[in-house]
Amino acid sequence: MRHRIAVIGGGPAGLTFARVLHRHDHPVTVLERDPAPDARPPGGTLDLHEKLGQLALDKAGLLAEYQALSRPEGQAMRILDTDGTVLRDWQPRPDDRANPEIDRGQLRDLLLGPLNVQWGRGVTEVVPGTRDGVLVHFADGRQETFDLVVGADGAWSRVRPAVSSVTPHYTGVTSVETSLDDVDIRHPDLARLIGDGSMAVYGANRSLVAQRNSGGHVKVYARFRAPLDWHTNPGRHMGLNRRAGMDTGLDAGLDMADVEAVRSSLLALFDGWAAPVLDLLRHGTAFVHRPLYVLPVSHTWAHVPGVTLLGDAAHLMPPLGVGANLAMLEGAELAESVAAAPGPGDLDEAVRAFEEQMWVRAGRWAEITAAGLERLVSPDPAEALAVFDEVQPA
Repeated sequence: MRHRIAVIGGGPAGLTFARVLHRHDHPVTVLERDPAPDARPPGGTLDLHEKLGQLALDKAGLLAEYQALSRPEGQAMRILDTDGTVLRDWQPRPDDRANPEIDRGQLRDLLLGPLNVQWGRGVTEVVPGTRDGVLVHFADGRQETFDLVVGADGAWSRVRPAVSSVTPHYTGVTSVETSLDDVDIRHPDLARLIGDGSMAVYGANRSLVAQRNSGGHVKVYARFRAPLDWHTNPGRHMGLNRRAGMDTGLDAGLDMADVEAVRSSLLALFDGWAAPVLDLLRHGTAFVHRPLYVLPVSHTWAHVPGVTLLGDAAHLMPPLGVGANLAMLEGAELAESVAAAPGPGDLDEAVRAFEEQMWVRAGRWAEITAAGLERLVSPDPAEALAVFDEVQPA
């Protein structure tokens, strides 16, 4: 029997799920709200771990292709003090394949391969338990039914309400992202400062992180503790930041589309840091506000026949290099379970067993990443350095 399967979301989780099902000759409908693969920037780079993301690609039969595209040198990590002093400089061994980097766009294209994705299919609601199966409502007014709907549609999932009333909450840490292009040619001094992988600088309740992508592109992330409305609510954020030991001087009433105003505000936030470090902000292009949201560490739900979740839809956690890895492995494991389920009752039991396994593993990682964020953006920068000393090879 071939179950009617739909996965909502064309990110790493959804595409891995679909690609593994495709490898098992099981049809799957991939529904993505974006009108085309290149409708918006794909995001930065991902480090795929041997026992997580790389294992998922192996299950999809794509490990060799990933290895050909990945950048092992991107595993390099350098930490600087705010005065520019190099505190740590980890370099990967030539044969180190623990977690090579790959651009999100390259990973997306690798996973897409032969898949037939239905682009521009925004989902508004998922209704389980109808006579014909799980009913999916689309933004264009159409409806379809499936035996299983997999929500891989991210933090603000439209599938999640079918199984859980929980919504993401703000962590108290926000991120402003910018980028540099052709860094080796246009900004050679910054290229040398960043190195082959990532460079980070940690101060009190704030940090600057620069990460190489392929083709000379660099993503820069300014992270700091602030109220969610720090840029729109004059007067309110300053008192809160003082109580947190952080008198930022950030501008409220800030238009995030005003590049020079945002740049000026961020330079004030990091005032006193070494000039080469601040050049990451001085030479940045557009700035994008990305507040960090999470789901509760132990997010679970009462099993609902015909609906389940993967990745950020199931267990949104701080972006510390684990989320996409977990999402991909979950997608691969669920696909294998679905492909091995011969009948409708077997399908439901397979999904139920998958959820139990997912919750345990995701709960462990959610605790680790929540604690990691607290230490990486804390009043004591030494805490951030200690985090890396614990996870980097000696």
